[in-house]
Amino acid sequence: MSNPVSGPDHSPAPERLLFREAADLAIRLQNDPANPVAVEMVRSWIARGPDHQAAWARVAAIHGMTGKVLNEQRNGAPLISRRTFALAGLLGLGGAAGAWVIPDLILRARADHITASAEQRQIGLPDGSIVTLGPDSAIAVQMTASGRRIDLLQGMAFFDVAPDTARPFSVVADQVAVTALGTAFDVSLDAGFVQVSVDHGQVAVQARQGDSPDLLAAGDWVTMAPENITPNRGQRDPEQIASWRSGMLIAENEAVSALVARIARWQDGHVVLADPWLGSRAVSGVFDLNDPFSALEAVVRPFGAKVRKVTPFLIVISPV
Repeated sequence: MSNPVSGPDHSPAPERLLFREAADLAIRLQNDPANPVAVEMVRSWIARGPDHQAAWARVAAIHGMTGKVLNEQRNGAPLISRRTFALAGLLGLGGAAGAWVIPDLILRARADHITASAEQRQIGLPDGSIVTLGPDSAIAVQMTASGRRIDLLQGMAFFDVAPDTARPFSVVADQVAVTALGTAFDVSLDAGFVQVSVDHGQVAVQARQGDSPDLLAAGDWVTMAPENITPNRGQRDPEQIASWRSGMLIAENEAVSALVARIARWQDGHVVLADPWLGSRAVSGVFDLNDPFSALEAVVRPFGAKVRKVTPFLIVISPV
């Protein structure tokens, strides 16, 4: 955890740093909610002054939305026992390996830039734009005299776009098209969910071809589900946009399946979510990407699910 900020003049610490400290404390509580030491650390930190109280309120608001996550019953759907799942996992490893390898080969054939697990890379484009490519992510780049198009094939990327009114800059993820209007913005594609968030400037988001574009400004975010349902949207401080670049993931009412897929990009091997019911639940919180296994546990803990390392290269998340 980062060191607390204090000084003899009690001058306010930078807002971004205070938010990060509050998030670190929230993660500690999230990972060990019954620990009295962690609770006392939070109380002492909040008591340092109004700036600390305000930072904690911001983090608590994120956690509080669905921190006490939905407790819906599973409508009689059968539970998967640990033994049954373990046997199924062992029997299916051969087929799963083939299922993973073939798409990976196709992805590498299409991509101009690709990263490995836990790797981030900054890419300078010919037009002067800068792309920060997240872990286990891939993009294809098309630059022409009339336009600039980036296909986000997998994962996440933050785009700092160089102005060029004669050549629009667009990012396409699945069916979603994002057109920059002089801006920096983040796009992620996880388990079929596409999320767009804006650091500064504006973007036009078109969910599907033929739809009217939706304008997003600084701090705005929107998440589009694979099903044809109303997008989830909201606003956060622009300083929190693409926080994954500094090892922190902020989620607000997001599907477990999308969060698991995103966190898994920091984890070697593959992460398998065993139950569709679990994947469809919604959760909010701040998660530490420097410890992806604990982050996965924190995402599914409210539902009583377990995260198990079956082999060094396979993690399984199941309801029991």
